Amino acid sequence: MRNILIIGAGRSASSLIEYLLQKSNSEQLHLTIADLSVELAQKKTNNHPNATAIALDINHADERQAQIQKADLVISMLPAHMHIEVAQDCVTYKKHMVTASYISDAMQNLNQAAKANGLVFMNEAGLDPGIDHMSAMKIIDEIREKGGKIFSFESYCGGLIAPESDNNAWNYKFTWAPRNVVLAGQGGAAKFIHEGTYKYIPYQKLFQRTDALEVTGYGSFETYANRDSLKYRSVYGLEDISTLLRGTIRRAGYSRAWDAFVQLGMTDDSYTIDHSEQMSYRDYVCLFLPYSSPENTEKQFCAQVGIAQTDDVWRKFAELDLFSNTKKVGLKNATPAQILEKILTENWTLEPSDKDMIVMYHKFGYELDGQKKQIDSQMVCIGQDQIYTAMAKTVGLPVAMAALRILNKQITQPGVQLPISKEVYLPLLAELETYGIHFTETEKPYIG
Repeated sequence: MRNILIIGAGRSASSLIEYLLQKSNSEQLHLTIADLSVELAQKKTNNHPNATAIALDINHADERQAQIQKADLVISMLPAHMHIEVAQDCVTYKKHMVTASYISDAMQNLNQAAKANGLVFMNEAGLDPGIDHMSAMKIIDEIREKGGKIFSFESYCGGLIAPESDNNAWNYKFTWAPRNVVLAGQGGAAKFIHEGTYKYIPYQKLFQRTDALEVTGYGSFETYANRDSLKYRSVYGLEDISTLLRGTIRRAGYSRAWDAFVQLGMTDDSYTIDHSEQMSYRDYVCLFLPYSSPENTEKQFCAQVGIAQTDDVWRKFAELDLFSNTKKVGLKNATPAQILEKILTENWTLEPSDKDMIVMYHKFGYELDGQKKQIDSQMVCIGQDQIYTAMAKTVGLPVAMAALRILNKQITQPGVQLPISKEVYLPLLAELETYGIHFTETEKPYIG
């Protein structure tokens, strides 16, 4: 039996583990599923004979290294900043590694060591990053092979709630780490290039600068720019492209409401609030208003964010119980962002039967034989329930497929990498289609 060590049994690991367990007999696999919570790890094994659940704190180097030594390949589903110790051990003990996370500078620094040891360190192999890279490179390579020149590329992705489970005013529920949603866009200006001009959007303006997006069969959405689109010019070999933008998808109207939290300072994670555990939600809101009293908090809030209580957007805030006198924060020395996360989690957590939805949309502008053309490529994936979500499916399946292909020596190029070569993306995209993850492409004259 070949042993795969999976570190992290959280939300995105369910479909990953299910896939590998289904393949475990035919592929002679044994999974060791490691998590801080052995109960969570045990739940994900589903009592399968080819899986072992263990408790593992990766900060305990001896325990971590002992498990990595036993593995043939390691899949790290940890938060991105926690990969590096695992990766360093994988170099030491000569183990292949797969993650769904962006390649950090620290990970990239292991490239030469991985190559010297013949190790495949496949990163960015999930949804975004992951399927976005693979589906984009497929079309980019096809256009190049026809002799076309790409002058514009836009790519958008969003984890959303499926229409049949969309029952709140925000048209949104958490399908990924809530903290990441609350802190989205922070840490620097969004950077991209548009028709040859560099554009920068600071965080405090990010949710005011949105574009409309129509997705066939699913209606109206909006997009806002991701932090740094410019680095993908080199990743995709599009150094001389005149327009390159990557962004996040939300339902129309979300960003206008979210911008209120940004402008008031409720998404700030840089300081803590004294005696926060004793505050009501109403007290919390009052912290960010210049003048307020229990009688006029709602009016002050509306005045500060520029809305009226008769506006549709007001319903979004009222629905969250932001102005409750009885609901308590209950978090000691919490940051504004942590308190907002708690409030939102109470309202935006998936119910057991809820279905989530992933939407990915690429737009390519290219010139061929003197004609400007456009290819639009869209993918919509609907989840099964609260556990087997579309997010878990689209993140976990490509990670699992890449891991198995590395074990089977179908992916052999060593080094720190992402899935942008044909040898990787073509078979993975083909297999993903058999699981209902497929793109619909339409070609038309270029309209921008």
